[in-house]
Amino acid sequence: MVELFFQDTATLVADLADRIGRSLQEHIDAHGRASLVVSGGSTPKPLFITLCGVDISWRDVVITPVDERWVAPSSPDSNEQLICRYLLQGRAAAATFVGLKNFFPTAAQGEGECELKLRKLPRPFTVLVLGMGNDGHTASLFPGSPRLAAATDMDSGKICMALTPADAPYERMTLTLPAILDSREIFLHITGEQKKAVLQKAREAGPAEDLPIRFILRQQVCPVTVCWAP
Repeated sequence: MVELFFQDTATLVADLADRIGRSLQEHIDAHGRASLVVSGGSTPKPLFITLCGVDISWRDVVITPVDERWVAPSSPDSNEQLICRYLLQGRAAAATFVGLKNFFPTAAQGEGECELKLRKLPRPFTVLVLGMGNDGHTASLFPGSPRLAAATDMDSGKICMALTPADAPYERMTLTLPAILDSREIFLHITGEQKKAVLQKAREAGPAEDLPIRFILRQQVCPVTVCWAP
């Protein structure tokens, strides 16, 4: 694991956007297509705004969220809406977007359809960007979720799974742990002193289920770069 601590968010965003852009273009040059998996929430907005202006061959990039609340794409709580509004703009408007929300009324019912769509994406994912909550969750791998063990089972054979957090609203669709780790590189993008403290706690001994970001930090499958700013 590599840790990069920046003096401010603007510096972090500029550096991370450049790293992501170079990785995507290098993979396109070598393989013809690339895939980018991104997280929702407020933290990635500045990154999306910068990243969408990076000069790469966006028409050869497929973008999908790492997780999604089971709400209409028009909802302000939708990661799809966030990605479309801030990332699929400018040069990045040429990219292909694959959303996780589908026509089924519940995420559990929509799991099979979502799996079919995700299996068409270029894998291993070229770049996957994760966030982290103050409770140590990442993607929609929440502590206390009844399906956390299933979603983090490396032998499940599943790419996505419906999951309902114990202490957060909405049913979710999330990439499973084996799908997340089926990436060429993972960036953990976090800001603020509170999340720095959570990250420090996650490095300490304790069950991964208590702080699910530990599943990412403790694995030996995919390289992880932590990017933090105040």
